[in-house]
Amino acid sequence: MADWVKVAGALTAISAGSRTTVWGVNAASAIYRYTNYDANPWINIPGGLSDIGAASDGTTWGVNGGNQIYRYTGDTDGANPWKGISGSLVRIDAGSRTNVWGVDSAGGIFRYTNHDANPWIKIPGALSDIGAGADGTVWGVNGGNQVFRYTGDQDSANPWKSVNGSLKRIAVGSRTNVWGVDPAGSIYRYTNNDASGGNPWIKIPGTAIDIAAGADGTVWHINSGAEIYRYIGDQPS
Repeated sequence: MADWVKVAGALTAISAGSRTTVWGVNAASAIYRYTNYDANPWINIPGGLSDIGAASDGTTWGVNGGNQIYRYTGDTDGANPWKGISGSLVRIDAGSRTNVWGVDSAGGIFRYTNHDANPWIKIPGALSDIGAGADGTVWGVNGGNQVFRYTGDQDSANPWKSVNGSLKRIAVGSRTNVWGVDPAGSIYRYTNNDASGGNPWIKIPGTAIDIAAGADGTVWHINSGAEIYRYIGDQPS
């Protein structure tokens, strides 16, 4: 696939904040950080997670199989790389230190308050996956594969705007770097135009189970075989 370059390794979930901030977890919940060197691409970080969110500023959060929540502190405390944060989430994403969102097992939506003592505020709506960008952009998808963009900072009465499409996974790097995966595994990139009547998504070759989008345009995906790919479709062939 000319649009993607394969990177060695095996992952079941992936997140990218930028070209240099890419994290993933494997089927055994082991945690890996990208080394920025494809010949030896992953370093194992202690801990066990089922989903992970990596931001362009280096912020990284994760949740484990018991829905417990953690924030990465290994760059300040190597002996204790993960700090437990109260709450219960099944999916998490981080766009920046101050833009962290998650969903719980019932579809409830939560935004980080930036205060660990009382860390989450519930946002109206119901989602099964969520993506948060460095610029504050947030998108989500629900159990019916419907797609939504967060507008609660503009219209508190209607915090989510429905966008045409059918996706089961969503990733947001910024307002203009939004990607998703549909129930069949097809990969889509947002056209930045969701005017009524048009199709806001362009299909990109490949098949995925999870996708990651960074603030700088970086995109990675993994497929059902746990194979890892980085997007190069925007580079000269």
